[in-house]
Amino acid sequence: MYRKQNRRPLSRRGAGKYIDPNRFINKAVRAEKIDFTPEHRFEDFAVDERLKENIIKKGYALPTPIQDKAIPVILKGNDIVGIANTGTGKTAAFLIPLIDKVLKSSKENVLIVVPTRELALQIQDELNGFIRGLRLYSTVCVGGSPIGPQIRSLHYRNEFVIGTPGRLKDLIERKVLNLGYFKTVVLDEADRMLDMGFVHDMRLLMSAMPKDRHTLFFSATLSPEIAVLIKEFLHDPVSISVKTSDTSKNVDQDIVRIRRGENKLSVLHSLLRDKNFEKVLIFGRTKHGVEKLAKLLNSMGVAAESIHGNKNQSGRQKSLQRFKEDKAQVLVATDVAARGLDIADVSHVINFDIPATYEDYVHRIGRTGRAGKFGKALTFVE
Repeated sequence: MYRKQNRRPLSRRGAGKYIDPNRFINKAVRAEKIDFTPEHRFEDFAVDERLKENIIKKGYALPTPIQDKAIPVILKGNDIVGIANTGTGKTAAFLIPLIDKVLKSSKENVLIVVPTRELALQIQDELNGFIRGLRLYSTVCVGGSPIGPQIRSLHYRNEFVIGTPGRLKDLIERKVLNLGYFKTVVLDEADRMLDMGFVHDMRLLMSAMPKDRHTLFFSATLSPEIAVLIKEFLHDPVSISVKTSDTSKNVDQDIVRIRRGENKLSVLHSLLRDKNFEKVLIFGRTKHGVEKLAKLLNSMGVAAESIHGNKNQSGRQKSLQRFKEDKAQVLVATDVAARGLDIADVSHVINFDIPATYEDYVHRIGRTGRAGKFGKALTFVE
């Protein structure tokens, strides 16, 4: 029997909704792979030849579905609504045509708004690969990092500004960022920004931009609230959807029952000693709990890193990098890592604490079973 006090877990947004544990059990579907044949090749796109060279150097061969459909539309200057999961290649889908746009017009500036610091830095990394040698510049403006260097960077030329809503709003209020000069904006992971309570900041940012702007809107879901924002922010957009099923078909999902008297940490430690648990992302509910769990695992001989909102940006990046480079077996995280991060080859996702909503669960387990591989997700149920 499940103890009553555990049926309604708390979360960063307060009391969560009860989720039937049976929804955490689902076998991966070993379906036949459906080959996708793109209509275009990267060499077919009408973009600057120097940009094409960088695309090839980055190892891009054929476009993904979102790239194949979105790049020609963005090149034409149309507003776009892209409904796509993380890991579908949507970052390159908007960066490639926008880099070409900037190369064709020296007066063009692009604002990219994202929900988390990690996603902002991830986009800048990809951008840097595409603009190598092109004499284009970018800056990242996010919370959790000193604002002084970001203010100084905005005094220089930046064709691309990538930031989180709260920090961008702060820079506008300090009168060091003038969005009147930006005629192109990307709202990436818009549903996540809505979940995190950024809707008022998003409206402020959009109101500070020219009305005749070029707006690119990407979201993993299309809720009624998202539909309102689309109508509010975009003009006659082209809609493109390459969304996969909500719960990854590539993920084996099961529960781990914690019986009365059992030590939850001991059960976790036993699992992590299994050699198949090579690269494990563990989700906890609170910042304090995540930090404490990572320290306890390290004291037990498990190489673990943590990532949460109380950790400064350099600390978060260091932890993330160690996990990506397999220097740590485990990354313990709050839901800040559930969306927007592209971490290759995560073998297991473990929900040490039950997520607040089933949608949060879906995004958590989406960190494994990526790029056609299979993954496993386990949820601890007390």
